[in-house]
Amino acid sequence: MTTRILTGITTTGTPHLGNYAGAIRPAIAASCDAATDSYYFLADYHALIKCDDPLRIQRSRLEIAATWLACGLNTDKATFYRQSDIPEIPELCWLLTCVTAKGLLNRAHAYKASVDKNVEAGEDPDAGVTMGLYSYPVLMAADILMFNAHKVPVGRDQIQHVEMARDIAQRFNHLFGRGREFFTLPEAVIEEEVATLPGLDGRKMSKSYDNTIPLFASARELKAAIARIVTDSRLPGEPKDPDSAHLYTLYQAFATPTQLAEFRAALLDGLAWGEAKERLFTLLDNELGEARERYHALMARPSELEDILLAGAARARGIATPFLGELREAVGLRSFRSETRAAAPAKKKAGKTPRFVSFREQDGSFRFRFLAADGEELLLSRPFADPKAVGAVTQRLLASGADALELREDEGNRFSLWLDGECIGDSPAHADGEALDAAMLRLRDAVASLAAAD
Repeated sequence: MTTRILTGITTTGTPHLGNYAGAIRPAIAASCDAATDSYYFLADYHALIKCDDPLRIQRSRLEIAATWLACGLNTDKATFYRQSDIPEIPELCWLLTCVTAKGLLNRAHAYKASVDKNVEAGEDPDAGVTMGLYSYPVLMAADILMFNAHKVPVGRDQIQHVEMARDIAQRFNHLFGRGREFFTLPEAVIEEEVATLPGLDGRKMSKSYDNTIPLFASARELKAAIARIVTDSRLPGEPKDPDSAHLYTLYQAFATPTQLAEFRAALLDGLAWGEAKERLFTLLDNELGEARERYHALMARPSELEDILLAGAARARGIATPFLGELREAVGLRSFRSETRAAAPAKKKAGKTPRFVSFREQDGSFRFRFLAADGEELLLSRPFADPKAVGAVTQRLLASGADALELREDEGNRFSLWLDGECIGDSPAHADGEALDAAMLRLRDAVASLAAAD
């Protein structure tokens, strides 16, 4: 079964070397796995919680999109989009908000930390706390559950949010599922081997510490940043301790085993820190040079980035739009036209009409069941990759008419339905040949009845 992986990137800053080694590079490598279906999105709604500078958010969206593409993200395989281009996500967020207990959100680490800080300062516990911060876990749950992601790579500080998404999904399934599990329960993935790079001062590389190395700085700027890396006072010719040197840790994140062994030996032999920094510059410049050129080319053509992201959004909405329709119906937000159609047969003794019921499998494919008026399953379709294809096929079946249906008898007292030389669906197994013939007749009658009703 294909595993669906989803990762969000908050658009509040400029990517640095630590982002690349810790998140971007391993995520892009994982997206190349044929057994995964990868979703990467710019979490620009989340950015509004942390930042009220429109220019910074807009610039960050552009820089982060260009970074991921320059680093090799294959948008033919992975779905890459902006969160704000999927209107179904905030609508799903509201549906989930209505089933989320306030007590659950009270326990969120970020909210509790803000409250504790206010209490320590003698202020109102909720001073400065917005509803965006408070309900952040519900929006994150909507991001994950909209696409029924199986695995969500996160840092340890985000594990609780994935667990909350599971709780919210279970609550919705319980209240509205009626035997159906609308949402897959996501699993947090902690990648222990992912590098956490030290910054210029030895602390974790972070914009908060102002100790970062910009990912796509020019060669001159990169060399100048590396020159500011803090080292000890050992002179040229004195042995250096690689295991306590932040510069060595940075080198290790990008070197091959052979390069690393040579660098380690050189430090132990007394390599000067200036020369060691020059070697680190050469290593990073070789690693990032081509990607840097692609990045600046993309930054100069924002309309090209826009086209790529809108194409990714259209692909994502191909799943989100029909799924949200199912969820709206589940909670009672149905079209009045469906009420009219449902009310009309009530005047007759026949009751319900035959119907097509579309649904999504755990692997992300789409199917439909064709049910008789009494609810008997007459046919189960083969999988479709696109939800629109399901609607197109059902409409063609009705337009063709009952007499034009191509039904073929199969082994095990089953039959299959064919359209333009392709098998569309299969019947359940029947007791014997006589029951099989009767089932084929019921299918034709049901199609004729449904076509007449339309």
